Amino acid sequence: MNDDRTTHQERLERNQHLAGRTGQTPKKEGDADGTEGACQAFGFLRGIRDRADAIEFRFVDGNSIWFPYGWLGTWKFNPSEGLLLKFSGDLIYMVLIKGSNLDMPLGDTGINLMRSGLQRHRIVWVREMTKEEIRELGDSGPTVDSIEIGECESNEDVRGWVGERAPALLH
Repeated sequence: MNDDRTTHQERLERNQHLAGRTGQTPKKEGDADGTEGACQAFGFLRGIRDRADAIEFRFVDGNSIWFPYGWLGTWKFNPSEGLLLKFSGDLIYMVLIKGSNLDMPLGDTGINLMRSGLQRHRIVWVREMTKEEIRELGDSGPTVDSIEIGECESNEDVRGWVGERAPALLH
């Protein structure tokens, strides 16, 4: 018989993969067990040579979608429009991440969402933040206001989708 007296909720809260889903905010940078780190906007692998197989996009409503890094193609960043990622698989999936300070390095880790994160396949999740979380964080770190995903069948569909949401990223 197991004599562990922890509650189900306590076990859930300790599970790093459920951060942000149990009513608690995700672990802060530096709180992880050494393999994964996080800020409020995204989680990352700490090892310089570690690479994730996929990236999860977490929405405020509790839903998630994962894309394999093998599908990641071009991506563009414009601070006034956001970060646009293109995943090519059975369809073309456009992911538009809007927020602030998306290119800001996290403390002494030096990692940021783009150059040392996505570029090196170290980002494991990105999450939409609530307005309250964004307000509390202010300008002290990266924030993700929204994540939009478009499913496109052609390059013409891609241009139309991006043109409606972030026209400056078309050029």
